[in-house]
Amino acid sequence: MSNDKVEIRALIVAHGDLAAGLLSAVERISGRGSVLEAVSNQGMSPEDMETLLRDRIERGGLRAVFTDLPGGSWTIAARRAMRGRDDVTIVTGVNLAALLEFVMRDDLQPTIAAAGSVVRARSAITVFGGGSAHAS
Repeated sequence: MSNDKVEIRALIVAHGDLAAGLLSAVERISGRGSVLEAVSNQGMSPEDMETLLRDRIERGGLRAVFTDLPGGSWTIAARRAMRGRDDVTIVTGVNLAALLEFVMRDDLQPTIAAAGSVVRARSAITVFGGGSAHAS
């Protein structure tokens, strides 16, 4: 058994327990959940969130962040934390398909894998039945 520490390639940051739930599903399906870290905003101020992200970016080498809402508090904090940097990618509206695509692409740099996961995420969203002919 190896004691090698697994590198955290990305954070999943979300409201409530969403990030932990997504991480749990990634681990169960792929066995690769250890490259992600889930963080909730429960009990955190906007300043706390920004500080955590800035610390991870500047000291921890974090290069990819998955957030739940495009205009949510985590996305705002992440955008502030990465201000002036083009070496960090934020993916908003995260879903399970995006995270699975990301963890399976450990051959790519985290920023590239995160950006590429968006195609998979979008294609995973569909409508069946009840008015799907009217969906745009």
